[in-house]
Amino acid sequence: MPMTSTGTLYVCGTPIGNLQDITIRALDVFRNVDLIAAEDTRRTRKLLAHYEIPTKTISYHEHNEFSRAPQLIEMIKEGKQVALVTDAGMPGISDPGAHLVDCVLSNNLKVVSIPGPSAVVTALSVSGFSADEFTFVGFLPRKGKRREEALESLAQETRVAVIYESPYRLTRTLSDLVPVLGGDRKVVVTRELTKLHEEIIKGTLEEVREEFSQRTIKGEITIVVGNKER
Repeated sequence: MPMTSTGTLYVCGTPIGNLQDITIRALDVFRNVDLIAAEDTRRTRKLLAHYEIPTKTISYHEHNEFSRAPQLIEMIKEGKQVALVTDAGMPGISDPGAHLVDCVLSNNLKVVSIPGPSAVVTALSVSGFSADEFTFVGFLPRKGKRREEALESLAQETRVAVIYESPYRLTRTLSDLVPVLGGDRKVVVTRELTKLHEEIIKGTLEEVREEFSQRTIKGEITIVVGNKER
């Protein structure tokens, strides 16, 4: 694809598992930009190597996003083309990216979205729940009052809810949701979406909690909670 003559930030989606899920447009961007700002340069280089793309990468993650942003803004002001990627999915969705995009827009510079995979919509699409309305929770706070408040908020939510979780905390989270939402609330747990060992388990909260409590759990986890009966 032709690059613009002025500097631009391209916000690019990358595969959440299967490398073939990258879009043709994203590959064109990666080949033609001056620099790719990546959450994990090692992981991004594996993707680039798979498609034989030599473009230079630079780290841009949660620990340096505020200090790195001015450097990237200056490059864009000078007319450079910069792509922004995270480890998987779309930047800014439970991943770094929002701050840089905000800085670019605040400086009246150009931002272009290159849409791609997202675990949120991928999990929703295979949940069997109607997602005319849904709320994205992301990762629940790990402990303390913030976790309690997040769980209480979920108890009041009537829409389908999407939660990200670590495999190490999945059983605990399902157990915490049972008294809050009720053991008979329908839920889907997706694991390793688009990967070799992809798994989709649907049932009541109590059934799914029991299923995973008896297993060693690995991989990326997305939980979809069915809507509350009104």
